[in-house]
Amino acid sequence: MSETETETKPDAPDYTVPPVSRAIAVLRHIAAGNRCRNSSQTAKALGINRTTLIRLLATLEAEEMIDALPDGGGYRLGTSLIALAAQALNERGILQMARPVLRDLVDRLNLSAHLGIIDGREIVYLARETPNSHLASTVREGTRLPAHATTIGRILLAELPLAALRDLYADAALEAFTDKTRTTLAALEAQLAADRARGVAWSVANFEPEIGSAAAVVRDHLGRPAGALNVTGHASVFAEGGPQTADIEAALKEAAARLSRDLGYRGPGAASSQA
Repeated sequence: MSETETETKPDAPDYTVPPVSRAIAVLRHIAAGNRCRNSSQTAKALGINRTTLIRLLATLEAEEMIDALPDGGGYRLGTSLIALAAQALNERGILQMARPVLRDLVDRLNLSAHLGIIDGREIVYLARETPNSHLASTVREGTRLPAHATTIGRILLAELPLAALRDLYADAALEAFTDKTRTTLAALEAQLAADRARGVAWSVANFEPEIGSAAAVVRDHLGRPAGALNVTGHASVFAEGGPQTADIEAALKEAAARLSRDLGYRGPGAASSQA
């Protein structure tokens, strides 16, 4: 195409809707960890009129795309948005591949199995499979739980560089859920180091009394953490040295490795060889 033809070619019609674009900008801003506590500062950062921002936040909250945090803490992404993301992933990525892996874990161990990802200082459950048992997990897809107190959260936090971990929790109080929950950053760092060395985060009533859990990381084709699998059941099943602990750990590691392979991971050094 000549320069003259380029100049005379009519512009393609612009069908974008500015209010929708602004709403998406707000969602991306919140997803990046900004809570929008100060509407004037947020409006300036996004280049949006303050009144428009307030109306966008109200609309997104009404549609459950964002949730208001208590005590003026701002906003976080909402469960409806997480559900939409889960549906998208279910069609094209980790969720679709995780379903049979979770079912096999349940069949082998007779424990509830879950897939979760980390979002800041929280984890989000994307999928679950449960055995036919009165002790089956009641956690639903989209549920958020504190990362520091849960096995999925711990095994994914253990993947962070130490500086990033300290930045993440620099201004955060570590809430105690049982007397075994780590409530100081130093204690959490030590626990994460042990989880990393073992390759599994293990819990005997660290988050809920009488509930045990274990989690292993799942990696993508570049070796990056894509999420984590965990299994849960009565705390007695997870007691260290118990008759099932070795099988639980082996099954969980095998399942995480299988799902990682399904995502294209080929082991240490694979990322550099693919570059």
